[in-house]
Amino acid sequence: MKYLDEYRDPDLARALLRELRAVATRPWTLMEVCGGQTHTIVRQGIDELLPAGIRMIHGPGCPVCVTPLETLDRAMAIAARPDTILTSFGDMLRVPGSHTDLLSLKARGADVRVVYSPMDAVRLAQQHPDRQVVFLAVGFETTAPANAMAVLHAHTLGLANFSLLVSHVLVPPAMTAILESAACEVQAFLAAGHVCTVMGWTQYEPLAATYHVPIVVTGFEPLDLLEGILMAVRQLETGRFEVENQYARAVHRTGNGAAQEAIQRVFRITDRPWRGIGTIEASGLVLADDYAAFDAEIRFDVGRLSAVEHPDCIAGEILTGTKTPTDCAAYGKACTPRSPLGAPMVSSEGTCAAYYTAGRTRNPATTAGGAR
Repeated sequence: MKYLDEYRDPDLARALLRELRAVATRPWTLMEVCGGQTHTIVRQGIDELLPAGIRMIHGPGCPVCVTPLETLDRAMAIAARPDTILTSFGDMLRVPGSHTDLLSLKARGADVRVVYSPMDAVRLAQQHPDRQVVFLAVGFETTAPANAMAVLHAHTLGLANFSLLVSHVLVPPAMTAILESAACEVQAFLAAGHVCTVMGWTQYEPLAATYHVPIVVTGFEPLDLLEGILMAVRQLETGRFEVENQYARAVHRTGNGAAQEAIQRVFRITDRPWRGIGTIEASGLVLADDYAAFDAEIRFDVGRLSAVEHPDCIAGEILTGTKTPTDCAAYGKACTPRSPLGAPMVSSEGTCAAYYTAGRTRNPATTAGGAR
């Protein structure tokens, strides 16, 4: 594909690896924040090609994976109503809730529809004035602007039958929580390029300065990641802790001002639970008071629903990088993409799904023979 092959050139990849071997003089541990980056790293075997001692930890950057279990249960409670159309991006439909998933609920007759934009949900609300149309609004700062614009458009149209079930989360507070954890081994971050396309990287500068940790805004292709790793290791080797931008073709320091303005107008910051991790202070978005009428959690009175994770799922430890999928006794046996126990096995950005798709076997310490 034009313009894509250059970011997958094997000769350039080998050159970056040679330079990385020349630069690295000691062990270093890096975390890639984004689930899309994780899939590229695992699928291409980048982590296995790195010099000995350079270790990648997979972070909590899968938006589907960190959506709390109770949010899914609330979505299913809303979808089960006969007067409701529940809309979502397709990657949420097979994520397990406490007892079932949205796809199974759809098979039993619930009106659950896959849309490609929250504006599709607004149009459905216009077309079905006798039905309540709800969009399951999840994700990081990347998807928040489009959801904000959907609310603004619905407000302009005066739609009383459109609402959002909001579960937006923010990246910098999660990075802070990781850095402040007693179990933290992260010495440098590869920041998510698409989040920074919206937000820029000014929010990361205080993190780099406070915690003395290099942060490199990085893209998603193999050469992006190899160059990002090289830039982070150069900083570590020279004792620097700055924010650098590898993804210069898409990201600017201040980000997208119009997108940020839409987020700030429609949402306000709140404490937010992360699936498997727990509540992180000031790490999420909720609809601002001026737009609370579009809050499905309030409209359908589902805010009090709670849930408990499957006891065999170690999603929280996977998402914080303290364990890998191959450390999980359920991986590849009780938990597969066809019958997932947790979101990291079913999401297209989930670490467990990345390992399973790449054919990575379980740690022999967790099961006899380490069979997949």
